[in-house]
Amino acid sequence: MNNRQLNFEVSHTNLKTSFQIDVSVMEDILNYLNWKDKTFNVAILAIAFNPLFWNLVARWEYRTRSLSRLFSSSVTACCCLAAVILLLNMYRSHSFAEAMKIQPKLEALDNAGAFYVGLGFLLLGTVFVISSFFALGFFGTFLGDYFGILMEAKVTAFPFNIMENPMYWGSTLNYFGWALMHASPAGLVLTVWVAAVYKIAIMIEGPFTEEIYRQKEKTVKIK
Repeated sequence: MNNRQLNFEVSHTNLKTSFQIDVSVMEDILNYLNWKDKTFNVAILAIAFNPLFWNLVARWEYRTRSLSRLFSSSVTACCCLAAVILLLNMYRSHSFAEAMKIQPKLEALDNAGAFYVGLGFLLLGTVFVISSFFALGFFGTFLGDYFGILMEAKVTAFPFNIMENPMYWGSTLNYFGWALMHASPAGLVLTVWVAAVYKIAIMIEGPFTEEIYRQKEKTVKIK
């Protein structure tokens, strides 16, 4: 056997071992969960519902202006939708916490080191969420563009200068940190679900929002 074959076999063995370890860890986490638990499934539904709700309502408003007519003001209508979104997000966090409380802990994460790592992620996520809010403003955060309340220019200040959609990913980091702090395999699985739902929301929202601002530019050029 030459060195090339030996290196290949060693690399293949290491890769296979690494894959087996990763699969084993995932199996351990998944085996901890009670997938039939009502609270856990409510959390799954709450996480999926929120972005679906605000995207459907915002697009309906953009096409019909029904909420603006109902409240006789696009600003008031947007504020009402923002209030509903905040309440839904509070319920989502509550259901996430309840699912972690009922489901068992993962012993490997139930230590001070994991707790402080989780706290670090929670603080980092909070920084991204709060700084995103200040960069976007109230109406930029709560879908004001769909109500005709448009921003003058694309936001490029921190944290948008280091990543796209920092509010969504900051929120995901919050849940990840929260799950680590509670040594919760249910929380980790729900965090993956949060990330997946946000990724889908970004794929839906991004092109539509860009089209709104393209229409704005066309209107400005015509004038």
